[in-house]
Order: sequence, then structure tokens, then C-alpha cells
Amino acid sequence: MSEIEQPQLYLITPPEFELDVFPDVLASVLDSADIACVRLALASQDEDKICRAADAISVVTQARDVALVMDEHILLVEKLGLDGVHLSDGARRVAKTRKMLGDDAIVGAFCGTSRHDGMNAGEAGADYISFGPMGAAALGDGERASEDLFQWWSEVIEVPIVAEGALDADVCKTFATITDFFAFGEELWSSEDPVAKLAELKKLIEVS
Repeated sequence: MSEIEQPQLYLITPPEFELDVFPDVLASVLDSADIACVRLALASQDEDKICRAADAISVVTQARDVALVMDEHILLVEKLGLDGVHLSDGARRVAKTRKMLGDDAIVGAFCGTSRHDGMNAGEAGADYISFGPMGAAALGDGERASEDLFQWWSEVIEVPIVAEGALDADVCKTFATITDFFAFGEELWSSEDPVAKLAELKKLIEVS
């Protein structure tokens, strides 16, 4: 990634939200900044609930020409007319998913902190690789995606990378010049004013 390029913004929805509230909140956030992609990341495994949420969110994203991908549920992507899928198990299903969805779909892969897994996912056809968590998080084993990993990737690999998970101020400043995207989720939605919070986060990741 060139030093003069600004990292792009990628949003991850809350794991649960009210259908009569969140789409309007998301619309306000999308209207306030240039967002590259939104990921629908519901905790629910209820197909009807997921489909209704996807329909509500896609109305918002399509009106603003923002890509919408879905966590995990490959079979629902075409059914719901979404732009692609985000896989959470590294390279394992990337090639199969690419074959199922075709070349035009977005296929992203979360690869934790593993350079090897990220490289395999990229070679298998992933459009982007996400690494994380970036900061201190109570979940998982405490391992973080390192600055060295991002620095190496930005210099050697062409597949775009996403930084996600526990994105605090220090992380944003440190990784701004070596990641292509920052994926904000809880960091944004836990705020009483997501629009103002996003403006604050944007300032942290600006590359001069």
C-alpha cells in the first residue's frame, strides 16, 4: 500500500439490532463518510431473521452504492442479491466459495493472526484478507495481529488487507499506513452518536 493512500472504511453490523431502528442509524453513518463495504454479521442462525435483516440493510447500502457482504451464509448471498460473503475460517472454503458464487462476487476471509493462512486464502481467490484482533481483547487466546505482519503484507502481497477487532486509538494510528481497510464494528455502534464516533475514528486513521 502506498504511503499516500488513505485506508478505507469497512463497517461490521452489530450481532443484533432492531429492524425499525438500525437501518436509519446505518443510513446516517453511510451519509457521513465514504464507506467501502458493510458486513452483515448477525449472531442469529434464524434464516428468516437473517433474511429480513439483509433486506432492510441492502435497501440502505444499494441506495448509496456501498457493497454489502454477509458473514458465513454462502447460500443466502445469491438468494438475497448481496455482493458477497465473509468467511471466518481462513482459506478453508475460499476456493469452493469462489466457484459457487463466481468471479464477480466479493469473497473475504478472516485469517486471525496467521500470515500463512492469509497467503493461502489469497491464492485461493479471496478478494481481501482480514486479520485481528488488533488490540487487547478478552476473547480468544490473547494473540494479536502484529505490526510486522501488516508491514510485510503491505510491501509484498497485492491482496488488500483489513484490520479488525479491538481497534483503539493507538492501533488506528499505528496501522494507518500499512492496512488497506479498517473494519469498525462495536467500536462504532457502542457509541451514543455513531456519526460523531466515525468522524473521530476517521481523524485517527488519516495519513498525512
